[in-house]
Amino acid sequence: MVKTASSPSSSPVTITVSSGGRRRSMGLTSPVPRASVSTNNPTSPLRASGGGRRLSGAGASKGGGIEEMNSEYVTYTVHIPPTPDRKPLTISEDGKGSTSFISGTIFTGGYNSVTRGQSSVEIEARPKSASVCGKKGCDEEAMKGLCDPCECGFKICRECYLECGGNNGGGKCPGCKLLYKYASDDEDNEEGEGSEGDDQPLPLPSMAEVKLDKRFSLVKSFKAQNHPQEFDHTRWLFETKGTYGYGNAVWPKDGYGANGFGPPPDFGKKAKRPLTRKVGVSAAILSPYRMLILLRLVALGLFLTWRIRHPNHEAIWLWAMSITCELWFAFSWILDQLPKLCPVNRVTDLSVLKEQFESPNLRNPKGRSDLPGIDVFVSTADPEKEPPLVTANTILSILAVDYPVEKVACYLSDDGGALLTFEALAETASFARIWVPFCRKHHIEPRNPEAYFGQKRDFLKNKVRLDFVRERKRVKREYDEFKVRINSLPESIRRRSNAYNAHEELRVKKKQMETDANVSDPVKVPKATWMSDGSHWPGTWASAEQDHSRGDHAGIIQAMLAPPNAEPEFGAGDDGDNLIDTTDVDIRLPMLVYVSREKRPAYDHNKKAGAMNALVRTSAIMSNGPFILNLDCDHYIYNSLALREGMCFMLDRGGDRICYVQFPQRFEGIDPSDRYANHNTVFFDVSMRALDGLQGPMYVGTGCIFRRTALYGFSPPRATEHHGWLGRKKIKLFLRKPKVSKKEEDEVSVPINCDHNDDDADIESLLLPKRFGNSTSLAASIPVAEYQGRLLQDLQGKGTHGRPVGSLAVPREPLDAATVAEAITVISCFYEDKTEWGKRVGWIYGSVTEDVVTGYRMHNRGWRSVYCVTKRDAFRGSAPINLTDRLHQVLRWATGSVEIFFSANNALLASPRMKFLQRVAYLNVGMYPFTSMFLIVYCFLPAMSLFSGQFIVQSLSVTFLVFLLGITITLCLLALLEIKWSGITLHDWWRNEQFWLIGGTSAHAAAVLQGLLKVIAGVEISFTLTSKSATPENEEDEFADLYEVKWSFLMIPPITIMMVNAIGIAVGVARTMYSPFPQWSRLVGGVFFSFWVLCHLYPFAKGLMGRRGKIPTIIYVWSGLLSIIISLLWVYINPPSGRTEDYMNFKFP
Repeated sequence: MVKTASSPSSSPVTITVSSGGRRRSMGLTSPVPRASVSTNNPTSPLRASGGGRRLSGAGASKGGGIEEMNSEYVTYTVHIPPTPDRKPLTISEDGKGSTSFISGTIFTGGYNSVTRGQSSVEIEARPKSASVCGKKGCDEEAMKGLCDPCECGFKICRECYLECGGNNGGGKCPGCKLLYKYASDDEDNEEGEGSEGDDQPLPLPSMAEVKLDKRFSLVKSFKAQNHPQEFDHTRWLFETKGTYGYGNAVWPKDGYGANGFGPPPDFGKKAKRPLTRKVGVSAAILSPYRMLILLRLVALGLFLTWRIRHPNHEAIWLWAMSITCELWFAFSWILDQLPKLCPVNRVTDLSVLKEQFESPNLRNPKGRSDLPGIDVFVSTADPEKEPPLVTANTILSILAVDYPVEKVACYLSDDGGALLTFEALAETASFARIWVPFCRKHHIEPRNPEAYFGQKRDFLKNKVRLDFVRERKRVKREYDEFKVRINSLPESIRRRSNAYNAHEELRVKKKQMETDANVSDPVKVPKATWMSDGSHWPGTWASAEQDHSRGDHAGIIQAMLAPPNAEPEFGAGDDGDNLIDTTDVDIRLPMLVYVSREKRPAYDHNKKAGAMNALVRTSAIMSNGPFILNLDCDHYIYNSLALREGMCFMLDRGGDRICYVQFPQRFEGIDPSDRYANHNTVFFDVSMRALDGLQGPMYVGTGCIFRRTALYGFSPPRATEHHGWLGRKKIKLFLRKPKVSKKEEDEVSVPINCDHNDDDADIESLLLPKRFGNSTSLAASIPVAEYQGRLLQDLQGKGTHGRPVGSLAVPREPLDAATVAEAITVISCFYEDKTEWGKRVGWIYGSVTEDVVTGYRMHNRGWRSVYCVTKRDAFRGSAPINLTDRLHQVLRWATGSVEIFFSANNALLASPRMKFLQRVAYLNVGMYPFTSMFLIVYCFLPAMSLFSGQFIVQSLSVTFLVFLLGITITLCLLALLEIKWSGITLHDWWRNEQFWLIGGTSAHAAAVLQGLLKVIAGVEISFTLTSKSATPENEEDEFADLYEVKWSFLMIPPITIMMVNAIGIAVGVARTMYSPFPQWSRLVGGVFFSFWVLCHLYPFAKGLMGRRGKIPTIIYVWSGLLSIIISLLWVYINPPSGRTEDYMNFKFP
């Protein structure tokens, strides 16, 4: 209940507010409630009457009526300013109340100012006589005179005025709460104006000079009746050191308060903005997507139920094969579709990373980078299949990456031990002294010189430096010479070796003559490979001599570029010795190391996985970066900020549970039509994004940043076990409980302490040799790497596993001879004996797809992974566009999946720390090759149907067609929604579907056979290295490999399927047309499915045609054989006129 009285703008209004049984009101002009008036005062409006209270005075109704109430209430006086929409109210003759607006109104104002109000709710107000005393509880007549006692115009009677102390000059006005002002005060103020100076308000202009904000109303101030009605409140606030106070919106220039607070603090310092943010897929897309998955699942269940209950008794064999294949296809689709229920996207904030780790602070006053170190691994095995120029460009992109120079170390693993790769790396280190400063000075992107100079766009875009064009021409000329030197290295090494070998032969013959030996005896001089300094190459020789063959050579470590200094080094100006002006450019280069592990015939070297583990041990001793990035030799850094993007996830809150950050693979040199789905966008943009919403994406072998401690086989600091039905019951585990004293928290080497009850027992000195080998330097580097990979401590110091700010801003120790000697020891072929390398530590052995197994082991221990998709591609590489090379690549992947299925790494044996849907995803990885067996049978079924004249169903009934239509429509709608939330194109999706059938009928089937032979007979699987082609000089030959036909046994099943289905269509059409009782429904069904098979195999058939206009001879042979077979079948179906016995029996003339 609310009762008010309206009055002119200069008069107060009394409001009575009640709520429930007890009533209390708040004065709108004050944030503090006023005390209620005592009922003993005879002039008080609150008078006792029986058991209740009654209201009288100015707030009563016109007739003086009384409203009785059963609870207390309080009256408050409020000044109601008028608004432009609501003019000042006047009292009508009949005394009826009018309307006023105060509820929900925003008022602004201050000393000697105009009050602005924005009102939205109206309440009922009633007038109060202007001649009554305005003090609460008093109904006496106000004082009469020429002017009011106070400038605010507050009406007061004589008794109240004396009671307030107005006669002695020390009283305050009840209205404005200010001292009463007299003439003597005015005179004193006039005399002291010069002394007060700036403390007095400045003269204010009229509001007519300022455009008024239309959202607010102008109200006349109640404190100054003689002041101009229009007042610039905003200007007054700033010119008189206004009343905004202090905070992050406005901070006074001279401080605030009596003593002042000094300069403003950094309000955002404690905000701790996140480095990353997870962006979910829109519910408008994801909800229908999930609903369609459920609908298609129901439709598949109903369709298969109907198919089982309605067999084709006329062709039960055809029905049985088809229903078996369809049941497997439904199961395979479920395995593939379930992990796609929770796709997510992620974004990073590089500005926050720079602010937190590269800004000066108390612990790091110089502002050195506090980012952890990263060791980059590049692997190569054969310089003939992996051209050195491709590897050199990858190394150059790494050396020029936008990351602190002293925190980056690059290691090249040459598993072939070739001198060609060694000398190409030396040339690369020399050219890097020109290329890297050029990239830093002009912000070049991409920082692969071959890709940069080969771009078909305006290279002057966004370049503002005047010397850019001149320096670009010089660097381009140097790069062309660099390419010539790299490409001529094989011939140069051959000539040099021949010359030294001839010299050795002459020396041996001369020595033979001096010893009076038989000159006719042949001289046995090994055909060695010589280095440019005249010494034998310790690696592989071209003649493959003993101790110098591809599988038998010594270990080699060579630091091509030493570790840089901690402080920046700036170059010199543009002169004869310098091609570019580097006076303001840091010319330091990251450390570059060549590594070739020792190989001996009696040891299993475990292919790429063994080479990567050798790099892990070498880098732990030489640089010990807590994070590791591994790249293939043909995958270069396309985005120089890629490492920073990945570190945002590792260093953000919760990043200590992330074992690796996987980037998508992007490819160059692919034909525009992407005939064989080389881009693989459905996997990288659909499946991997979906896995990111679960426990994380799989490791795909390249473009991945690892946490070193995760590679060492340790468990995460926290994990979650999933129990119960579908893993719905979760149990959180804390696997690390450090016992570190406060004094030891700031030390660098903090050991990793694990729970003794956990399967991953503590790292103790007795267990280190068994797990990591007998290298003490390697064992000592493990806790250091763990400490450097920790998150920053909270500002309050509550981080139990954190490291202090600035703890990594210390310079790296220089390399010495002892360190290099220790590194050579850990790459020996016998170092891994009786250790857990390859079993639990490092890359896992036992599969040709060691990448998937390694990622699976980490997820199985409870780690999480993250998928980082950057706006600009992080890495780019090459992919085989030749049909045969592509099939062999898919064969290797599928063979590894079969090995995983028949090993202990099967997802069915996963630990409770792996989520249910993550298990389903890994189970699908191991089972997808087996779909090929059912797929091959299903592709032959249409031809069998056409040959036999039967179909998989008794007849094409309406029920069958409705089910088939529903399943097809839901599949298409799911594809469209996947395209919508993933960003791929319909062309990419269709190419993926086509190559799924091509690979399923060729490489996948061969992989299953190889896997079964390995499991049953123990036959080892051979590993075929995918060839990487260098960028062609001639643009016309850019896609030459696409049209090259290389025969392979993998082509036999798809060719057979195409021929059989084409013949089946011809036979079926001929039989139906010449049949007295044609079965058109069966013909339509068989032709439709045969056409479906041929459409999917169209890219394969096009690949067999070779280059346009140049058809291989084998195509003519196939065409002739096909024509003969079809002709013979036609004669058999439609024999010529005459007796059958005459043409079926051959007779000599």
